[in-house]
Amino acid sequence: MANAVPLSFDSPEPEAKTAPVTPDIAIVVRDLNVFYGNKQALFGVNVEIARNGVMALIGPSGCGKSTFIRCINRMNDVIPECRVEGEIAIDGRDIYAADLDVVQLRARVGMVFQKPNPFPKSIFDNIAYGPRIHGMAESKADLAAIVESSLRRAALWDEVKDRLQEPGTSLSGGQQQRLCIARAIAVNPEILLMDEPCSALDPIATATIEELIDELRTALTILIVTHNMQQAARVSQATAFFHLGELVEVGPTEEIFTQPRDERTHGYITGRFG
Repeated sequence: MANAVPLSFDSPEPEAKTAPVTPDIAIVVRDLNVFYGNKQALFGVNVEIARNGVMALIGPSGCGKSTFIRCINRMNDVIPECRVEGEIAIDGRDIYAADLDVVQLRARVGMVFQKPNPFPKSIFDNIAYGPRIHGMAESKADLAAIVESSLRRAALWDEVKDRLQEPGTSLSGGQQQRLCIARAIAVNPEILLMDEPCSALDPIATATIEELIDELRTALTILIVTHNMQQAARVSQATAFFHLGELVEVGPTEEIFTQPRDERTHGYITGRFG
């Protein structure tokens, strides 16, 4: 397997841009506020996210879940009116530091969106794109090995191994979503963000993606936004409940679903609102 792509963590002022590193914690968020123009979308979010596991983000539509995960790989940078305050540290390094290489960050923090979005390229080239631009393969054989490994990890190899030169868009919806997951993990990220990855899929494809998430969590830190309470309970070890831009509570999934501390969490989980 190819080596993970490192973040550019060297800095002339490390004391101003690093925080203590805790081996079991992948991401530390402190006092995170996000604004779209004059509208505030997130309010003072503080959370620590464990390494190598799944955290589900739940809450009503428009509560800030997607905004939150888009902060973790700086996807909000592409929205001109978006402003982010506070700190998000990965392995102790503030990802909003001025000298951080955002391209390398997005290699380390992959993302899978709600709707499958394969590139208008062959299945092979969809997977090979990231390793090529990051110089991860020294030869065609190396690149082919990365493509095969990524498709195997995404439980897609046996279905497409004889179709690698066909367009990615020729696959079914569930296969396209697994192709997008394979594309994201081809550069060996440490963190994978998933924004409603199963909402456009049928139950069989959804079950396949959930099995894949369970397999990947031993090697990746995964954050999944979902409106499906049953899915959150099935795939995650930790759950965070957002409401009106506030992180209301976070904890082990079983506790959040059976003994929530906040009445708003209880109301959402029991279907009283949302």
